[in-house]
Amino acid sequence: MDQKNELYKVVISDDASRMLVSHSRFLAQVSEVAALHLIEEFGIKAKSLEKYPERNPWLSDPMIPPGKYRKLLMAKRYLMVYQVKDKTVYVDAVVDCRQDYGWLL
Repeated sequence: MDQKNELYKVVISDDASRMLVSHSRFLAQVSEVAALHLIEEFGIKAKSLEKYPERNPWLSDPMIPPGKYRKLLMAKRYLMVYQVKDKTVYVDAVVDCRQDYGWLL
């Protein structure tokens, strides 16, 4: 396989998995369909990071070094927060955009 077609390895952290479960559980109290949609979209978006993970914008915050984390919007209000190191993508968090996520940094 030539380098242009080489896929990145995507690693989902335990913290990101727990955050996804927590958001889904909360969402299911209002709409089970929406909760299932969030989980499904997470899987699709995480898989999409195997190709071109650099396509998404940087997460900019004065508390983190510039160029450390990228963000990917899911289900209109959740962010997948990840970093790329060599040929591996590390998904570190899933946050609700409506909440203050400064604690994450």
